[in-house]
Amino acid sequence: MSFEVELNDWLQAMPSLDGDPAKDRQSLGSYVKTGEALLKGISRKVDRSPEESTHARQIYQACRGLRRDFLGLHAAWLYSVLTKGHSLRKTLGELVFEAAEYCPGLVPTRAQIAEERNKRQVDKEGVEIDQGLFFHALLRSPSVGAHLAESALRPTERALELSAQFRDAQQIDLGSVLIERRGYAAHLTVNNQYCLNAEDNRLIDDMETAVDLALLDSQIRAGVLRGGVMTHPRYAGRRVFSAGINLKALHAGQISFVDFLLRRELGYINKIARGLLLENDGVGVYRKPVRTLEKPWIAAVDGFAVGGGAQLLLVFDRVIAAADSYFSLPAAQEGIIPGVANLRLTRFLGSRKARQVISYGRKIWAHEPDADLLFDEVVEPMEMDTAVERNVLQLSSPAVVPNRHMMNLAEEPLDLFLQYASEFAMLQAERLYGQDVLDKVSRF
Repeated sequence: MSFEVELNDWLQAMPSLDGDPAKDRQSLGSYVKTGEALLKGISRKVDRSPEESTHARQIYQACRGLRRDFLGLHAAWLYSVLTKGHSLRKTLGELVFEAAEYCPGLVPTRAQIAEERNKRQVDKEGVEIDQGLFFHALLRSPSVGAHLAESALRPTERALELSAQFRDAQQIDLGSVLIERRGYAAHLTVNNQYCLNAEDNRLIDDMETAVDLALLDSQIRAGVLRGGVMTHPRYAGRRVFSAGINLKALHAGQISFVDFLLRRELGYINKIARGLLLENDGVGVYRKPVRTLEKPWIAAVDGFAVGGGAQLLLVFDRVIAAADSYFSLPAAQEGIIPGVANLRLTRFLGSRKARQVISYGRKIWAHEPDADLLFDEVVEPMEMDTAVERNVLQLSSPAVVPNRHMMNLAEEPLDLFLQYASEFAMLQAERLYGQDVLDKVSRF
């Protein structure tokens, strides 16, 4: 039997799901297993002929369509199984890889993701798209999405292990982030010097750990984020806030969808905005409402806040900018979605100007009139330290935290955030493998 005949027979044999989770799980696993066997008869992506590329696309589309149908029927059921009726709180990675074990064929396994990490972005098969479909389905369910988002607000194991050390030493160098306690403030300094503080997988992990440590320390009343002094030739000896996503790392296939793009939004950025989750006490009718541990945050912007760095400013309570700095969100030019900025930026600039920034790449310099909508204070570079200390003192009042909580609740209620996050999970995963994105990152 020719490959084309075998492929067409398989395409026509796609099962219809009947709503029974056990039967549908078996049907999905069996169909996808056969599809993956067909893929093994095709050359690896980099060597495929146009005909083979068409065949591979047909296989991926058929499997993806069946996965969509399965998740549309059973996402809530699957989440309940994985969390034992919402009684367990899982990390994003735990959820997606346990789902791969429990429902073979639904999402890529840990081994499949590890294999992809050894390839350049342009040479990957794009199996992370199925992770995007998985989280899209979970986040769009109000009850599941709320539990998932709340679970992502728990402190990381790494932070819990380091919390006592930080309390005693008052500083820890995490690798790409240095955290120091100075008086009532935690000062987080980003030191990814070689790439102008561009974001990569390591930085996301270090940032979440540092944010957790700042929130866990009872002596700290406010957090401060600032870029360190650069060693990059163009900016040697100068501070830089952030150059956004590390496009060289993306080209090399080292930017993870779950551990980078999804974790940063549901993890440390959401913790800055919403705080750390305090586990509920009691059960049943005596169960207390979800509570969080929050603190105000100050951003000190030197040089530029580009891409992911610009996104960060939208969740900070105070933003101090050096007079020669600027704000930029070039994600549309890069071909990807700038995190949750599409939801948040309109609150600051209004729809028209937000579209200018996101869709047309407009920079907003600290000296422009519109900078007043993004920056609370603009100072000369030599005055930044003084301005930071002044703002720390102003935000140390006990009344700041409950008021920021209520303002954040009014501006971005959880259901609105989840609606956005659901679409973001699906579209951003697809964008990672858009041909325009692959063409652009290949230049690096």
